[in-house]
Amino acid sequence: MHVQVARIGKPHGIRGEVTVQVLTDAPEERFVAGSQFVVEPERLGPLTLRTARWNKEILLLGFEEVADRNGAEELRGAKLFVDSEEHEDEDAWYEHELVGLKAFIGDEEVGRVVALNTMPAQDQLVIEAANGEEVLVPFVEQIVPEVDTEAGFVRLTPPPGLFELNSPGNLSTPDDGEGER
Repeated sequence: MHVQVARIGKPHGIRGEVTVQVLTDAPEERFVAGSQFVVEPERLGPLTLRTARWNKEILLLGFEEVADRNGAEELRGAKLFVDSEEHEDEDAWYEHELVGLKAFIGDEEVGRVVALNTMPAQDQLVIEAANGEEVLVPFVEQIVPEVDTEAGFVRLTPPPGLFELNSPGNLSTPDDGEGER
């Protein structure tokens, strides 16, 4: 199975480099010279990484198959994938492995994982609770100490009120001034 690790943006300079939106937690491991990427659309790849460097907050990539700005322009919008078996980490999961897992607090089933939000500070599990509401749960070891994809569950140890406070129906919205006083 392939996992998307980046989306190519605009060209940078005249030597065929491109900007990328990084979609992996470990860019320094994924973007190493010589790495091979499956590309979507297929007609653009596969691609072999020649260079990777940071320019401020932007990752710039150069590929063996792309020599100039025109070639880089053709890659705009393409998606880069790697084999999910590469760089296997025991404590790393992909969204497709988590979606559908039952969520437990202690021995009580409280819902199912329906999505994984990848956020800058930390990822969030989106749990659909028994009442149908979605609850955002920080995907950190202190709150999600156990993930068992083979048995099909995650065990949660949320602080009191997390489920009540992090459901969309309870998230506060700014007062528009039209409410009762």
